[in-house]
Amino acid sequence: MRLLSAFLLVLVLMLAGCFTAGKRGDSALAIYDLGPAVESAAAPSVLSLALEVRAPLWFDSLGINYRLLYAEPARLREYARARWAGAPASLIQQRLTRELGLISSGQGRAACLLRIDIAEFAQVFDAPVVSRGVLSGRAQWLDRSRGQLAEREIRIAIAAGESNSRAGVAALTATVGQLTAMLRRWEGELLAGGQLAVCRR
Repeated sequence: MRLLSAFLLVLVLMLAGCFTAGKRGDSALAIYDLGPAVESAAAPSVLSLALEVRAPLWFDSLGINYRLLYAEPARLREYARARWAGAPASLIQQRLTRELGLISSGQGRAACLLRIDIAEFAQVFDAPVVSRGVLSGRAQWLDRSRGQLAEREIRIAIAAGESNSRAGVAALTATVGQLTAMLRRWEGELLAGGQLAVCRR
C-alpha cells in the first residue's frame, strides 16, 4: 500500500511538471493596433468631409494576414499567435479620422465623403526572409449625392525588417502613415484645381 501511494505521488508530480512546462513554453497572444495618432502641424481642413473605409467581407476579421508569393501566392494566411485589436478597416478609419481631422461617416453633417476601399492589407513575402507590408485599394472623393469628384488607386509597400508578425505590423502601420500623407497632398491638389469647391465648409 505504501509503495502504491509513493508511485501515485511520483506520477502526480510528473504530470504537474509536464503541464507547468507546457504553459511556460507557450507564447502569449500578441494584440496589435496602429499605435497612437501622429501629432501633425498641418492646418485644419477647410472641407466639410466625412470618411468611410470599406473592405471585403472576408477582410472583416482580427487575423494578421500574410502571403507567400514564392510558394502559394493565391493563399492568404494568418499568424497563429498575433491578432489585430479590431477589424483592420475599422483601425485604418479610426487612424485616418484622427490624423486628418475628419468626421466619421454616417453622421450626415458633411458636404462630401472620402471613401477608401481596401483590397489588400497584408505582409507579403517575396522570399522566406524578404517581406513588405502592402496596402492597396482605391480612394474616391464623392459629393453629397455621391457623385464622384475624383478617384485614385492606392498601392503602398513598406519593407519589413524581419520575418515575423511584429515586423509585419510595423510595416503595415507605416503604410497607413504614408496613406495619410498621400491623402493630405491629394486634398491640396484638388483644392487648388477647384474640384472640391462643393466640399468647403
